[in-house]
Amino acid sequence: MKSLVLLAILAALAVVTSCYESHESMESYELYPFINRRNANTFISPQQRWRAKVQERIRERSKPVHELNREACDDYRLCERYAMIYGYNAAYNRYFRERRGAK
Repeated sequence: MKSLVLLAILAALAVVTSCYESHESMESYELYPFINRRNANTFISPQQRWRAKVQERIRERSKPVHELNREACDDYRLCERYAMIYGYNAAYNRYFRERRGAK
């Protein structure tokens, strides 16, 4: 009986410690934590915005080979399903490398 009471007390302590909600988990105490749509673009200056667009265009032009292979595989449903099981590299090799004749 004593062990049952001790077990109940330990269980109660475990519940209390796991259910304790600290205020650190709250992201913001502000009433309106979000910015309205008009002021949303004021964080980035026009020059930084231009640089970001240029860098994105450069990244689109010079993608790594594995990313190009993955995009090709994503466009083909059978390849995508095969990739979910065996990975994109194996799926690309199965569906696209064999067609070219390179092994």
